[in-house]
Amino acid sequence: MDQQERIAQHLVGQIVETHARFAAAMEARLPAMELEQKERYFAVLSMLVGKLEDAAKPMKQVIQELVSDALPIVITELS
Repeated sequence: MDQQERIAQHLVGQIVETHARFAAAMEARLPAMELEQKERYFAVLSMLVGKLEDAAKPMKQVIQELVSDALPIVITELS
């Protein structure tokens, strides 16, 4: 295995670990969140997951679409 493959494997491990930390952190915050915040968070999260499930869609397109679709929700949250 060359160095680039080792780096890629290490990065995948870090991503998996960070996903687990993210899920735990959000689960800890959920009880304190207002209903409207939970609704907005769920809307953005659902959009992201739906876009990621389309394996044929490149990540760049996923991010572009997510930013475009989620922007109004994020702006509402910041208001």
